[in-house]
Amino acid sequence: MIRDILHSNGKARPADRTLALLRRDFPQCFNAEGAFDMAAFSELLSDKTDIVREGSGFNFLGKNYASLISAMDTTTVLVPDTEHNSRPENEKSGNVYISGDNIDALKHLVKSYAGRVKCIYIDPPYNTGSDGFVYNDKFTFTAEELEERLDVGAEQAERILAMTTRGAASHSAWLTFMMPRLIYARDLLSDDGVIFISIDDNEQANLKLLCDHVFGEENMICSFIWKKRQNVDSRTQNGASKDHDYLLCYGRHEDGRVQGKMSDKTKYSNPDNDPRGDWMSADMTGLANESQRPNLHYDLTNPETGITYECPPTGWRYERKRMDELIANGEVIFPKDMFGRPRRKKFLKDLESQYTGLSSVLETVYSTQGTRELRELFDGEDVFDFPKPVDFIKLVLEQGLNPSAKQDLIVVDFFSGSATTAQAVLQYNVEHPDSKVCFIMVQLPELFSENSEAYKKLGFHTIDQLGMERIRRAAAKIKEETGADIDYGFRHYTLRETDDNTLDRLESFTTELEFGDDILEAFGRETVLATYAMRDGYGLTPAI
Repeated sequence: MIRDILHSNGKARPADRTLALLRRDFPQCFNAEGAFDMAAFSELLSDKTDIVREGSGFNFLGKNYASLISAMDTTTVLVPDTEHNSRPENEKSGNVYISGDNIDALKHLVKSYAGRVKCIYIDPPYNTGSDGFVYNDKFTFTAEELEERLDVGAEQAERILAMTTRGAASHSAWLTFMMPRLIYARDLLSDDGVIFISIDDNEQANLKLLCDHVFGEENMICSFIWKKRQNVDSRTQNGASKDHDYLLCYGRHEDGRVQGKMSDKTKYSNPDNDPRGDWMSADMTGLANESQRPNLHYDLTNPETGITYECPPTGWRYERKRMDELIANGEVIFPKDMFGRPRRKKFLKDLESQYTGLSSVLETVYSTQGTRELRELFDGEDVFDFPKPVDFIKLVLEQGLNPSAKQDLIVVDFFSGSATTAQAVLQYNVEHPDSKVCFIMVQLPELFSENSEAYKKLGFHTIDQLGMERIRRAAAKIKEETGADIDYGFRHYTLRETDDNTLDRLESFTTELEFGDDILEAFGRETVLATYAMRDGYGLTPAI
């Protein structure tokens, strides 16, 4: 498997993924030599198809390089944590935690979970200059190789090489880092799946353009604004207190949508004992002046009292015929005097949905709550900077999942950090017992500073160690408080790079050579089974 990947990676080009999709769906557009025939593709499009022939496109230094990384497969293997996974609470768990680089994890996940993930939430590095983001990857291309593979000039190849190997933190470096990850995220989403991405002003504009490019701007659902700060920041140097972050939301296809806000049924009552049930008083004022909609402008008379009410400046919401029907049905409330304005009885039974629109301004919880929650789990210690509040992620889950769905649902967070998303999934399952939601978390084993509280007080060397311990502690707390019968465990896997010696042996392996058992020993039986099970579409939680 890895030998095949090495050969394939050695020939990969930036457009390979796109061409593979075209070859799958439009084989008639490839000639006998395997080249894509643009003229044949154009003939498939009817004359009525809208084709944009002009546009500025979306370009940045490293875009072709990001496409190349997307086209290459991972040579890592999945190493199961057999001791952890064999514990009673974990051995049959549908939850997964992966320690490793998320681009490698995503390349594994897409082999089994493509089109199966209902909701993705990520909180990537914001590239603020102080959050530690620099772009470095493991590839060792030369400038000459990049010239040939990316079809670029020597100067551009050198600039890309410098950006990807010397710790750049430019906007282009950040986009190059994010683009392949979002491409794989898109592939993971189901047709009605949605992705939520937290970001701030440093990269919000660039992220919006990148998501338009990857997901399609027609699939943007909303750019939510989260008011994360309760009090203004008096330490600001320019007089502006930045009290918000953004939460970009995109769907995989046009079927993607958020759930919306639950309708407020407390507004409905039945003071007149109407046999049709509870109702609320609703405005019937229109939105157009008389020159725009003259058919909506007329005076209204109460047939019982004869009192006439002047037409509002923007008219009524209904034409006269429909208004007469509402009056005849007893659905119009007339004021006692002519200076009031008639309103409509809106019945609870006529609600088309339990939900109404969710405001694009989110003011549900402040960021300080996330710090308090994590501190409570870890004996009062501040072990992680700026963790998201659980209630904020639960809001994401409420909007990205269908609370009434009774099928198994998958949530992915491949910038897991302190694992707030995993804790939010556990609490979501307690609150929605009819829905079984499983999480897949991915976190790079990034080292803590030896001066950090996480290292000094609790002995955590890497962020993934902290994340897994948080899940264990949160699970114990939730189980003790609720006693709910949910999946509290998780299976743990680590991504391991294949050493050069093993790669060399794989490259030269033939069926005549007798070192198959030696290769198996180098990887380990459980690692081989886990890696192949994922590659063959069985996922990370099958009974092998």
